[in-house]
Amino acid sequence: MRALEQFTPLIDAVVSRIHEGIILADNTGAILFHNPAAAELLGHPAFFSVDGIRASTGIDLQQSLTSGTDSTPCGNQALVKRGSFEQCITCNGKPRFVQISSSSVPIADEPAPVSLLVISDITDRRRLQGVLSDDQSSGLVTQDPQMIEISLMMERIAPTCASVLLQGESGTGKSLLARMIHAKSDRGDAPLVEVNCAAIPDALLESELFGHVKGAFTGATQNRKGRLQAAHGGTLFLDELSELPLHLQPKLLKALEEQTFQMLGSDENIHVDVRIIVASNRNLRDMVDAGSFRADLYYRLAVIPVDIPALRDRPGDIPLLIHAICDQLIRRGYPPDMACGEKAMQLMMDYPWPGNVRELANAVEHCMILAKNGRVTVDALPFDVRHYRHNGAEPRQPQRVAAPADADPHKREILDALARSNGNRAKAARSLGIDRSTLWRRMNRLSLI
Repeated sequence: MRALEQFTPLIDAVVSRIHEGIILADNTGAILFHNPAAAELLGHPAFFSVDGIRASTGIDLQQSLTSGTDSTPCGNQALVKRGSFEQCITCNGKPRFVQISSSSVPIADEPAPVSLLVISDITDRRRLQGVLSDDQSSGLVTQDPQMIEISLMMERIAPTCASVLLQGESGTGKSLLARMIHAKSDRGDAPLVEVNCAAIPDALLESELFGHVKGAFTGATQNRKGRLQAAHGGTLFLDELSELPLHLQPKLLKALEEQTFQMLGSDENIHVDVRIIVASNRNLRDMVDAGSFRADLYYRLAVIPVDIPALRDRPGDIPLLIHAICDQLIRRGYPPDMACGEKAMQLMMDYPWPGNVRELANAVEHCMILAKNGRVTVDALPFDVRHYRHNGAEPRQPQRVAAPADADPHKREILDALARSNGNRAKAARSLGIDRSTLWRRMNRLSLI
């Protein structure tokens, strides 16, 4: 390509210092030129063809060499074709969003046009969208690097059918992430069926999951489909999976592996197409080691394990979340233009939020109710937040029921909730995000009653 060779030194001088990656390729996919920014953005020091780029990054540029989404006349020359797409890649071990724009540029005296590919790093823009736009983030509000990494991981996980295990403390947003994965998947238009395993009595959980036929047990007056059938073609989200009884775990494992199961009281096989997402506020790996959760089911579910950090580990998200929660409350009829005093905000920043985002949401509503003249002062804060660090005193933990240092973390969580509610089990259950019967079962299992 004699004409192109004449322009190469000029091109090199112009684009070698710009931040966007520039690649020139012929219609066979051979790389004629690329600037240093392209190598840096793609995390590859050198490549010689678009096939090499696909092998190292997963980006398929071949279609960009021959087609586009728009066409524009270019004098008497052939048409200039333009196209653009975005893709998440892994660069130096970290996810990165890039946008690739392509143009098919005719060259004088050359039989085929040259493809110009412009690569832009849009990771920061996608992160900002994650903070500002519910449409992009499915309601996830964060500027924390670890949560952003998780959000970007969700983007890559969503199009697959892999099982996902979400682990984290109560109130950290596991359900929100499950809905995000489903919404961004190819199953987004199909049902997302959510089941809280802790909210259904053990005696009824098998029927809820797998359904039953008429006469299967006393009170079964008609056939009833289970949640697995309801989720056919879509996603089944099992929350608080740690509460799933051991005797049901083999049946769930078989159903997930074979996508086949039998309704309670029936010997007829039912086939379903279901993706599974599960969540637990207890560490299932530890439960496997303790013998309270089946290892084979754990490994079937933990194809993609995700540990979600507690709110106290990402305090920079607190102001963002407060703002987002206020917007939700305003849409529910609370007064707008509410201001928060500097001292009140500092106390909320200092508080460790053992109930995480759920507790923060309740606290914000508490503040809006008790605010005076549209201003949230220290007196409007919940008791625990107000007395955690007050009047410049040294931080102190809220009064809690003592627990042995080697106590089960789940036991400590229940004891803390009971201490905050002065022993009121109904209030303790609400603060933990569970119902009273579930709290009773857990207390019984942990020998707290």
